[in-house]
Amino acid sequence: MTTPDQPEKSQPSDEDPTSGKRPERLNFIQEIVEDDLRTGKWGGRVHTRFPPEPNGYLHIGHAKSICLNFGLAEKYGGLCNMRFDDTNPTKEEEEYVQSILADIRWLGFDWQDRLYFASDYFEQLYEWAVQLIRDGNAYVCDLTPDQVREYRGTLTQPGRESPYRGRSVTENLDMLTRMRAGEFPDGSRTLRAKIVMASPNLNMRDPVLYRILKATHHRTGDAWCIYPMYDFTHGQCDSIERITHSICTLEFENHRPLYDWFIKSLGIYHPQQIEFARLNLTYTVISKRRLLELVNGKHVSGWDDPRMPTLAGLRRRGYTPEAIRLFCERIGMAKFNSTIEIAQLENALRDDLNRRAPRVMAVLKPLKVVIDNYPAETTEQLEAVNNPEDAAAGTRQVPFCRELYIEQDDFREVPPKKYHRLAPGVEVRLRYAYLITCTRVEKDPQTGEPTVVHCTYDPATRGGNTPDGRKVKGTIHWVSAQHALAAEVRLYDHLLSKPDCDDVPEGGRWLDNLNPDSLVVATALVEPSLATAAAGSFCQFERQGYFTVDQDSRPDKLVFNRSVSLRDTWAKIEKQPS
Repeated sequence: MTTPDQPEKSQPSDEDPTSGKRPERLNFIQEIVEDDLRTGKWGGRVHTRFPPEPNGYLHIGHAKSICLNFGLAEKYGGLCNMRFDDTNPTKEEEEYVQSILADIRWLGFDWQDRLYFASDYFEQLYEWAVQLIRDGNAYVCDLTPDQVREYRGTLTQPGRESPYRGRSVTENLDMLTRMRAGEFPDGSRTLRAKIVMASPNLNMRDPVLYRILKATHHRTGDAWCIYPMYDFTHGQCDSIERITHSICTLEFENHRPLYDWFIKSLGIYHPQQIEFARLNLTYTVISKRRLLELVNGKHVSGWDDPRMPTLAGLRRRGYTPEAIRLFCERIGMAKFNSTIEIAQLENALRDDLNRRAPRVMAVLKPLKVVIDNYPAETTEQLEAVNNPEDAAAGTRQVPFCRELYIEQDDFREVPPKKYHRLAPGVEVRLRYAYLITCTRVEKDPQTGEPTVVHCTYDPATRGGNTPDGRKVKGTIHWVSAQHALAAEVRLYDHLLSKPDCDDVPEGGRWLDNLNPDSLVVATALVEPSLATAAAGSFCQFERQGYFTVDQDSRPDKLVFNRSVSLRDTWAKIEKQPS
């Protein structure tokens, strides 16, 4: 922890101080891959894939899977395919396809020439459906969706066989052909696998393989009016692409027997499915359905709203790909679901930006300071360090004059205990400038709040030095009243007010937990070096946090997003009784 009067320091870790990296520890998936390489199971190949559905923007949970799949390929000299599971035309859009590709490139991964779509394989999947019918392993069912669910049974009750399960091969082939030709309305018939309705695994109780869906597909147009279900698609696509390790999240563990059944029944190449725990973060919504609800309900400004856990939102807020990859590396891979504290994600960003972000001074809640004994018409340029963690970052010049602005919180007429900032009769250091002492205060006659703090300065302390060796505990930041630039700052907090979005009273909704203070907009004053800051560039407002220039920023209106605050103990100090 640091105080506002001290520069932030990196926290202790088990990272190698020479490389900045943690000692490598294999996760359970890497152990499986290395064992397969030792035994030659796949002929020395490692071939993974990342298979999102293009029905929304990628979020931080997807980043974990992206880093895993592409990372395994990088680590072991293998390949990773980019493949879209585009089997539901009613929810999928080209906008989502392009956003997903952009996010993966931004994270630093490349699929080279291996960009695929499940729709590339629609004809092959249909032929395999015909094969299952010919082999007596599939049938056309006329039950409605509600009836299918009813016949399926429960976890404690076996399912019942469909009255259409006994159709002949000839009749089933004819019905499937007519389904493809568009003779039947949506939802009137499905193609189902013929497995075991009494299976303890509900996924094995004659699952649906194809449904009728007369909707225009973003790639195939109106060429198809029947579409395969995910369970009938991803395993066979893996087989076509000769994937070695088909990595899924834990919710697909109970689907693996079905995955294996299809592959075995068709007699085709059989990849290995491996499940890992999905990412759950406190104070974070990680559900594309709920994220879409936030967007459509105008609870946020869009998929790239900086409060959203989408990669587009995180990027706009100021998260770097390096920070996200570091976060994914630190949390590792587990076999059991758990929830990660969002502080771990924030710490990864701090650790990345602490090494790279240039420091600047900005005042979020201005309070004027007048240095009465400083020459009224004088302006001098003072040297400020750009980044104490990076000697190569050099220095910059900041203007200093008689009238300044400091933070309102950096002055107290009656200071609490352990308060080492400006107060009547108290001497503090202005960062990179001089030592000043408060002599008197002007107040608003209506509210009694300070409006102007008058001080004197010691000319012998230029640069904050104390030639006589006297001790000064407090150091505060400032901007020149004459040279500072106005800027809009967007102070973001957690989107949710509770760690668990489902923690609501009976009858409540998860939306009830949206944080009304997740965004606070303020007008700040920043040093003039930021006049030409480019959109997407980042910096540290000293003692305030890390900020990035928003895409809305213009030369005549600077806009900054707070990416993450600094570690700070002053909130606790402020609460102490005086």
